[in-house]
Amino acid sequence: MKLIIYILLIFFVFKIFKYLAAPSAPSGKKVYRKADTKADTVDDVMVKDPVCEVYFPRHDGIHLNFGGKDMYFCSPECRDKFVKLNSNK
Repeated sequence: MKLIIYILLIFFVFKIFKYLAAPSAPSGKKVYRKADTKADTVDDVMVKDPVCEVYFPRHDGIHLNFGGKDMYFCSPECRDKFVKLNSNK
C-alpha cells in the first residue's frame, strides 16, 4: 500500500513540476492566414527588398504600387530611396 502512495506522490510532484516548467505563453510568433484558405495554410511569403536585397515576410513589408506593380520594402527608408532613384526615369 505504501508503494502505491509513493508512486502517486511522485506522479503528482512530476505533474506539478512539468506544469511549472512549461512556458506560459507562445513565443510571440504571429501566424497570418488568409480567410479563404484551409486552416493549415500559412500566409507567410518571403519577399526580397529591391533596394537592400533583404528577405522579409511580405505581411511585415511596406507596400508600394509602382508602375502598376506591387512592390514590398523592408522599411520606409528603402521605399523612399527606391522612389527617389526611380523618379527620374
